[in-house]
Amino acid sequence: MNETLWIVFALVDLSMVLVVYRLFGRVGLFGLMVFNLLLCNVQVLKTVELFGLTTTLGNILYASVFLATDLLSEFYGKKEARKGVLLGFVTLLMMVGYMQIALYFQPAESDFAQPHLQALFGFLPRVAFASMAAYLVSQLHDVWAFHAIRARTGERLLWLRNNASTMISQLLDSAIFCVIAFWGVFPMEVFLEILLSTYLIKVAVAALDTPFIYLAKRLFNRDEAVHGQA
Repeated sequence: MNETLWIVFALVDLSMVLVVYRLFGRVGLFGLMVFNLLLCNVQVLKTVELFGLTTTLGNILYASVFLATDLLSEFYGKKEARKGVLLGFVTLLMMVGYMQIALYFQPAESDFAQPHLQALFGFLPRVAFASMAAYLVSQLHDVWAFHAIRARTGERLLWLRNNASTMISQLLDSAIFCVIAFWGVFPMEVFLEILLSTYLIKVAVAALDTPFIYLAKRLFNRDEAVHGQA
């Protein structure tokens, strides 16, 4: 059941990247990066069994952030891709700060939400710090690697710059995130399994997104795109 749901969820989420881009252009990609980044930092608190491995949720939403970043890089250039990365970072920082303030409010006697918010967002600062550090390093590396590969290959080999930049960047992301977020939280064997499975799941989604970036390239090569801008 989990595996089937995961595949369907991945296809739907990657498709929504194209739908949002089709409807709203680069602004839609910025908004999608923010939305997926915030939501995946909540979903990542849940661990599930997938393909015989223990992993965290949020990997699909986070992987589609890389697709959005690569679309910005491909159509609008390095400057716009970096802008999207920094926008996601700032909004994540704001969410963490605002939710910590919310937890300090004294709840009313009739309130039922405080324990649930505390369970989710009380742990969030460590997870969010891990996510922010991993996100900033990996996404900036993704933008750099995408354009470095493109500088060597030109307009050819879109699959290579999409996959190579994303998969290497997600290795950085998984290592940084898991060490900061989960070191000492789980037994070592569970920690290593989460680290390995998290990366493998992200690689699978990265490979899965390749047809979607080609489809976007074919359908949405917009006139306003400053193709290849540094």
